[in-house]
Amino acid sequence: MIEPGATIGILGGGQLGRMLALEAARMGYRAHIYCPEADSPAAEIAAAATVAAYDDPKALAAFAAAVDVVTVEFENVPSECLTRLAHSVPVRPGPSLFHIARHRLREKQFIRGQGIDTAPFAAVNDPDMLH
Repeated sequence: MIEPGATIGILGGGQLGRMLALEAARMGYRAHIYCPEADSPAAEIAAAATVAAYDDPKALAAFAAAVDVVTVEFENVPSECLTRLAHSVPVRPGPSLFHIARHRLREKQFIRGQGIDTAPFAAVNDPDMLH
């Protein structure tokens, strides 16, 4: 557990990142946003922001050094980015879970593998299967 006063690194600067940063501040945490957009909604209200590509190793290293834990505001942050950060700072949930969450078939298969029922599903590998 990280204590209030710690800095939460948030990958992504959209509306969900903004809401996360606001709630973090309300709870006594600082938010540091990392995203490629210079005018992101989350960066407007965060304690700090890094504007850089998700594959910029120098910017990611500086970001990791400035935060106590990293999370994301959306599941499509590149896997390489999450893995690189996880070598230096805790990433929660971990990179392997994002690998599952960004692919709906893997996600359903994982959930079923945990013994949890899902709605019926099937892989659609050919657009003709939809007709």
